[in-house]
Amino acid sequence: MDKEQFLEVYRHSLSHILAKAVIELYGKEVQYAIGPQIADGFYYDFLLPEGARITEDDFKKIDDKMREIIKRREDWTRKEVSKAQALEMFKDQKYKTELIVDLPEDETITVYYTGEDYVDLCRGPHVDNSQELMNTAFEIRSASGAYWRGDEKNDTLVRVYAYAFPDKKQLKEHKAFIREAKERDHKKIGPQQDLFMFDETAPGMPYWLPRGWKLFNALLAYWRSIHEEHGYNEISGPVISKKILWETSGHWDHYQDGMFIVPSDDDKETYALKPMNCPNAIKVFMNQARSYRELPFRINQVDVIHRKEKSGELNGLFRVQQFRQDDAHILVTEDQIASEIGDIMDIAGEIYGTFGLTYEAELSTRPDDYMGDIEVWNQAEADLKAILDAKYGEDGYEINEGDGAFYGPKIDLKMRDALGREWQMGTIQLDFQLPLNFDMKYTAADSSQKRPVMIHRAIFGSMERFIGIITENFKGAFPFWLSPYQVGIVPIRQEHNDYAKEILGMLRKNGVRAEADFSEKNMKEKIKAYKNYKDPYILVLGDKEVEERTVSINLRGSNKQLNNVPLDIFLDMCDMMNEEHSLEIMDQMPETEA
Repeated sequence: MDKEQFLEVYRHSLSHILAKAVIELYGKEVQYAIGPQIADGFYYDFLLPEGARITEDDFKKIDDKMREIIKRREDWTRKEVSKAQALEMFKDQKYKTELIVDLPEDETITVYYTGEDYVDLCRGPHVDNSQELMNTAFEIRSASGAYWRGDEKNDTLVRVYAYAFPDKKQLKEHKAFIREAKERDHKKIGPQQDLFMFDETAPGMPYWLPRGWKLFNALLAYWRSIHEEHGYNEISGPVISKKILWETSGHWDHYQDGMFIVPSDDDKETYALKPMNCPNAIKVFMNQARSYRELPFRINQVDVIHRKEKSGELNGLFRVQQFRQDDAHILVTEDQIASEIGDIMDIAGEIYGTFGLTYEAELSTRPDDYMGDIEVWNQAEADLKAILDAKYGEDGYEINEGDGAFYGPKIDLKMRDALGREWQMGTIQLDFQLPLNFDMKYTAADSSQKRPVMIHRAIFGSMERFIGIITENFKGAFPFWLSPYQVGIVPIRQEHNDYAKEILGMLRKNGVRAEADFSEKNMKEKIKAYKNYKDPYILVLGDKEVEERTVSINLRGSNKQLNNVPLDIFLDMCDMMNEEHSLEIMDQMPETEA
């Protein structure tokens, strides 16, 4: 059986085996809800009898019961039933009953029997006999709480997850992948390296700690340098604005559920925290009369924005309620669209390449709740498609129907990290609607008033999310130029502190982020602390280094040590690493004149 058949049939069939096993182990009072396949296996939701629990200690017991059931080689029988028959069959199962009640009266309802004592409401397809599952490799991996139908107002069920693969080799490889992913988990690395923290008083709103803020600002400085070269001007705008602004932009009608609303004390005016920066850019453009000579008019900003998320969807830096988006908004004439988007794609390629990340493009088209004239939409989609065709060829990108923004189609940029995981990051959105809503104008060469086209774009998407991704991509060992601290200085004894302070001052003067431990702690303890923080270079200073004005360097990720390196050579090395934005840690000195 090929992989696709396995995904559709075997995993779903195994979820029924799981449900049958839980019922046999915990009793017929078990209420079983739904059990779909997922990316690496399947899960099933249960309401257990009062007092019953499923913990990690129970996983092997459930695994063993599932294998026992499979060895019975029971037949699977599909049966079509009426709605009334289905309600009678599942009268003691509240969740199945609810699902059946919601079905149309003329719906064809199917059930599947596994043996004679277990039946489930299901469309299928499934195996014909349990013996087909005997060579599959599966394993219970976790149990957690889940709301029935994803609604926090409903019952909390026990969701049992399992891995499932065609054979033991693939299961073993996947588990190794999961272990590696856990070691890279930014929610683990961030607190370990004192990069960021969260607090229950501000859900989904990260606190950037001193080390993390240095990393953040290093990333921002790199981003700014590239955009300076491409003619962007950075602005900053209000974080909170009156309702009327969001009504004009369309966010009030199309995005209100994702906004934090702030009513005034006298109830005469309503405000909202901004979920997007677009209106700020529009207001700056409209601050004065504009000429065609100013187009493309490029504005970028990294102000704080807020988006309301469900508590269950928050996920470290990946899904937050407060973040900084590396936004840019460009106002162009229609004949400038292609060249400007080409320039944006060049910026994206340069930035992603710096981090060793590859990306692919995807065209997202008109959603159901689109705003504006359909002919304008058709033209915008055709423009973006032509740009992508020219850059990648007609088969060189994906089309995601109906996933555009409410004001315009977009190009989404998807990256792959060190683990091969795909991330939705950058976006380029073509917008004819907001310039119309705000009645934006510029003076054309013939002195007539014309309306510009707006391009919304982000490369990182969210600074926070991107940092979460690269934290996992680099496993917390950031490139030299990006590391919170690039050099850790360890004087062996107190008499070496003065030399250490001199080096610290020189490094900082040269723009190198350096730290030193002048305490009386043991040298090995100091080195260990900097290794835990993954500082790229750790300088160890003793009598010989002080006397000869050299440094000895411990290199991150290596047992190698460079001894007696002249101080000026080391300073040159750091300058070169910062300028080149290299992904590597240099373990050789740059050449110098004799």
